[in-house]
Amino acid sequence: MDIETLFRLDGKTALITGGATGIGRMAAEVLVRAGARVLLASRNGEACEAVATDLNALGARGSAEGFAGDVGSEEGIDALVAEVHARCHQLNILMNNAGATWGAPLGQFPFRAWDKVMGVNVAGLFDLTQKLLPLLRAGATADDPARVVNVGSVMGEREMGDGAYSYSASKAAVIHLSKILAKELACDAITVNALAPGPFVSRMTAFATQDETTRAAVGKDVPLGRVGREEDIGGCMLFLCGRGGAYVTGAVIPVSGGINVMSGPNIFERALP
Repeated sequence: MDIETLFRLDGKTALITGGATGIGRMAAEVLVRAGARVLLASRNGEACEAVATDLNALGARGSAEGFAGDVGSEEGIDALVAEVHARCHQLNILMNNAGATWGAPLGQFPFRAWDKVMGVNVAGLFDLTQKLLPLLRAGATADDPARVVNVGSVMGEREMGDGAYSYSASKAAVIHLSKILAKELACDAITVNALAPGPFVSRMTAFATQDETTRAAVGKDVPLGRVGREEDIGGCMLFLCGRGGAYVTGAVIPVSGGINVMSGPNIFERALP
């Protein structure tokens, strides 16, 4: 075993959707530092270009390219797939990170919140993946499979609505869909795994992670006592996308500080001395 190359991604090409901010941005940096060529796409193409410029200034082994890409519609997905085909002939890593959410109290949650959120988080993820299969197959070998990493959420594992009902249901669907695709694509030497993050600093969670005070308050409700950090996502990505993850598929990694195993109080707590 060559420890020096266990987590290196030299020569690999990766696509990260929603790559300009949050978890996507965290993943992009670690992949570039590991030697990958990283394509960043989101609805805000200018933001992706700016992030790519910053990553290329790191002097790392890899490189980054940013451009616009929308997974919220079939037309947007087709345009994104065409752009990726124009830039590369094979794809080694696909990180489906782009997502949408909607918050409203029970009793006021609107019907339209389901169409938007499920469209991006589930239908968009699935359609993009299947349309990129030719590139993923071209980048896959039995010894070194192509990797798909889908970003779910701990809210898709635990019974947590928190006013984001369509988001929670969509992330449960992402987790289940990841397992289905892992089963069906194993014969093509493509692994499919999912992350189930807890609270991380991102645009989507800005209301709860916007400053050090709110982050500390949120962290107190996490069993491990803090919100997620860049290295928490980076370590998962290096494992799943490097040689160490070549034999792992259908897994759901709970990057949630223990929220995934939280439960109610001890049912005998009041009877205990």
